[in-house]
Amino acid sequence: SVYDQLIATIHEHLPLLHKYLNVRKRLLKLDTLHMYDLFAPLSHAPDQSIPLETAKTIIAEALLPMGEDYVALLRKGYDDGWIDAYENKGKRSGAYSWGAYGTHPYVLLNHKNNIHSMFTLAHEMGHALHSYLSDEAQPYRTAQYPIFLAEVASTLNETLLMEHLLRKTTDPKARIALLAHYADSFRTTVFRQTMFAEFERAIHEKCEADETLTAQVLSDTYLALNKTYYGNDVVVDEDIKYEWARIPHFYSSFYVYKYATGFSAAAALAQAILHEGAPAVARTRALLRSGGSDYPNALLTRAGVDMSTPAPIREAMRVFERIVEEMEAYAPEA
Repeated sequence: SVYDQLIATIHEHLPLLHKYLNVRKRLLKLDTLHMYDLFAPLSHAPDQSIPLETAKTIIAEALLPMGEDYVALLRKGYDDGWIDAYENKGKRSGAYSWGAYGTHPYVLLNHKNNIHSMFTLAHEMGHALHSYLSDEAQPYRTAQYPIFLAEVASTLNETLLMEHLLRKTTDPKARIALLAHYADSFRTTVFRQTMFAEFERAIHEKCEADETLTAQVLSDTYLALNKTYYGNDVVVDEDIKYEWARIPHFYSSFYVYKYATGFSAAAALAQAILHEGAPAVARTRALLRSGGSDYPNALLTRAGVDMSTPAPIREAMRVFERIVEEMEAYAPEA
């Protein structure tokens, strides 16, 4: 029911994605928008160096709605050697959080002094605080939270940071850069991952019906979904039909939908925290201390987010609509 209603609810909101793509085309001043144009920046914000210590301070300010003790734990992570921030010989690329029960988590980054790295730090510290709180509250057997919940705390941190920056940013170029970052997070993490999930469902249904799965069948199915999701304002280039072959998550069945549910859950939790205050914070904090002590959607439901219903996704889509409408104010007329 969670999987199927995710796909159904996102289909309800495909016109909103199409509206965003139309706004993107107008902001880029293009007559036609190709798939590769989705990677083009919409605005060059004023050059802004954000050293690591500055990023830490901004994140701490942004997370104050979660409570002063939550921020105190964040600062404990900053000060007590949880973070290895910079590139080093032999160090893996990207960023990740890892650890073992009975120790504090470790966060490994490859920090650059830019806004992207600041969001990455907020994200990975979300994982770290989730792990710390779950380990503290749960015995070893139930401390590890499942993959279905893994991206909720991290994305919640990012969402609270984004809302904080939007409240403080008035420069138009800087603001549209933030809005574009936020909108593209929705596009890639909710819409695109749901498209991936629908592709997986379709090919597994073909398999269950004893249909032959050839590369041509997979490519045709994938191309048709791209055309449905991206609509008439994007030229869906023919070569995109081969993209399914390079998505590693398809080789771990029914993984990708968890990105979309996690992002939507985090968006709904963030709005509750910002508008409802203490009761929503208490429910969220209880979720972070729950580890894997119950079925994941049962834990989310107690936090106020039942992913077997369309409500959290519709709440996330209201946030996306707000972003797109503000971006449209900066776009020239079609």
